[in-house]
Amino acid sequence: MDTVAASTLKDGPNEVVSVLLPVPLSGTYDYRVPDGMSLEVGQYVRVPLGSRSLSGVVWGPGSGNVPGNKIKPVIRLFALPPMTPELRHLIDWVARYYVTSPGTVLRMAMSVPSALDPPKPRKLYIDNGSRPKRLTPQRARVFSALADHSPSSAGDLARLASVGPEVVRGLARAGYLIVAAGTRTAGESAPNPDHSHPRLSRLQRVAAEELCSLIDEERFAVDLLDGVTGAGKTEVYFEAIAATLRAGRQVLVLLPEIALSAQWLGRFEARFGARPIAWHSELSAARRRDSWRAVSFGEAPLVVGARSALFLPFSKLGLIVVDEEHDASYKQEEGVCYNARDVAVMRGRITETPVVLVSATPSLESHHNANSGRYRRLSLPSRYGQAQLPDIEAVDMRRQPPVRGRWLSPVLDAAIRETVGAGNQVMLFLNRRGYAPLTLCRSCGFRLHCPNCTAWLVEHRLSKKMCCHHCGYVAQLLYNCPKCGSEASLVACGPGVERIAEEVGKVVPRARLRTMTSDTIGSVSNAELLVSDMLANRIDVLIGTQMITKGHHFPDLTLVGVVDADLGLAGGDLRASERSVQLLSQVAGRAGRAERPGRVLLQSYMIEHPVIRALVGGDRDRFFAAELRAREAAQMPPFTRLAALIVSSHTKQLAADVAADLARTAPKDGNVKVFGPAPAPVAQLRGRFRFRLLVKSPRRHNLQAVLLSWLASVSWPRAATVRVDMDPYSFM
Repeated sequence: MDTVAASTLKDGPNEVVSVLLPVPLSGTYDYRVPDGMSLEVGQYVRVPLGSRSLSGVVWGPGSGNVPGNKIKPVIRLFALPPMTPELRHLIDWVARYYVTSPGTVLRMAMSVPSALDPPKPRKLYIDNGSRPKRLTPQRARVFSALADHSPSSAGDLARLASVGPEVVRGLARAGYLIVAAGTRTAGESAPNPDHSHPRLSRLQRVAAEELCSLIDEERFAVDLLDGVTGAGKTEVYFEAIAATLRAGRQVLVLLPEIALSAQWLGRFEARFGARPIAWHSELSAARRRDSWRAVSFGEAPLVVGARSALFLPFSKLGLIVVDEEHDASYKQEEGVCYNARDVAVMRGRITETPVVLVSATPSLESHHNANSGRYRRLSLPSRYGQAQLPDIEAVDMRRQPPVRGRWLSPVLDAAIRETVGAGNQVMLFLNRRGYAPLTLCRSCGFRLHCPNCTAWLVEHRLSKKMCCHHCGYVAQLLYNCPKCGSEASLVACGPGVERIAEEVGKVVPRARLRTMTSDTIGSVSNAELLVSDMLANRIDVLIGTQMITKGHHFPDLTLVGVVDADLGLAGGDLRASERSVQLLSQVAGRAGRAERPGRVLLQSYMIEHPVIRALVGGDRDRFFAAELRAREAAQMPPFTRLAALIVSSHTKQLAADVAADLARTAPKDGNVKVFGPAPAPVAQLRGRFRFRLLVKSPRRHNLQAVLLSWLASVSWPRAATVRVDMDPYSFM
């Protein structure tokens, strides 16, 4: 579907427009423009669909294929700026590239239906200038917050002042705050590009000038800001942000983790004097509505958010930054299986906007694009100031095994004691949540598994639960075998972060321990509290999953221990080695980021593995070069293109039959190879049985057209689903 340029559609009784609706339909629907209404391409409208009405976007003139007497009229025109031609172009491109319907993509761009209507008036609070005789610290913070953010709602004031909403309402009841009705609060003040001017190193300054030159030229280009951990990459792209704000244009910054944004927001506020608009799933409905409208009206100079922020209706986008661009969480695995990094590059191309990809461990695709000249590489090979990269050592667990029943080697034990004793901080990394990944019966060997997925139940001892980390199934902690009935026969096998915390408590009994996982840090506010505790040295040992591996800067952290450096190296995943290097490099990079030297210990049973050798030798580029040669020899991405077809059904036989039908009708195209079908490694997920086919083609071949033709030639019952995953990251 081609995007139609913005234009006014004349009103009249016979005027017909096509409207794209945010539903998984094959295309647009024609609607008549009522007398007296004038429509523009891109405007948001309400239209009837069957027995209901839906909001959608005018996508162009009517098709002319529907008899006039069957065309229903547009119900309503919303008073909003039209969706830009660039965003409509992006929606069309995403639909084509990821082999899905444009309406499904539009749903991501219209994710806040309430934002189409103006907000209702609400209570806002204004300082009347008087002060109570008893000015508590909480009340003082409210008045201080109002000095910069007036008027504000009770919720916003409470958040800004770190108090409960009742403190705000109490001041209003006592007459110290004026209550007014309004639709918009002061919220966060606008970022000031000249609020502060950090001291940059020579290399930082050179990189920042290169980025700012693109802003001045207002042209599309992709820069890979490739710097070691602690090199000051954030400060460099902050200069590009400042240049964009001075030019009066909007900025989008993507971050892969909610928890990562906690410290980032503080650094942003120190540089620009205000916090940006944040966009992620944790926001309240009202906050999402206000933020969406602010972006649409051009009143949001900067948005920092998760991957879904890519589809916000920016009207004057001037810069896109993808921080930690290598992170696998940028790949959506459900619905539209898009990669936010790649879509960000395409949005930049469409809008003629510079794109900055930032990482200490770039994805192999970005590394290859920089090597081949498609992207420009800006390198920061050393840490900022006096900080040095940490010493990385591999602990051979075959030669220095832990005591039976434990998981930390004597070397790591001793290092933890020494570090905590010296008043420094320790970080231990294990990418397993809970207490133990497997529970089995000593008597009959039965393993506790999820009833909905091909997965073991993970013991969470602190909450006394057994959980499936795939579907969220939860059961009470068991002590007797549900199969043979043996009493007290269930035993936890293997470690999770809770079990490591238990062990560390025995190594350093007086140490202050905290865990950081998605179970314990479920919100930005919780992440902010943990970060502030680490910065204030109120935590001695932090134990966590990949949530702790990137973006955090803790000056007192001098020891990082990786409990199981081999965890991601097993299996046949194409990207296993690449991901392991990225993950372990990131966690190693948390050590020694200030004046104190850092040390990293990798516990491994395979110290001869290329990944471990690359980390210990500090030779990332040699590893990437070898990995690229291996990929090219095997004709795998980034030298070819892959797509996965995932067939699923609540009935195993139906899923198998549909997968077999697809295999039988596979395209007879010499450029396309089809592998499978085979049961997925996670053969049952959320109660659905799954089979996979893998399709490979040269990069320049139109694989999407082949897939569309192939899928159109096969029919299957509604009880089965076939999903296309272009450029798959996960093979589960």
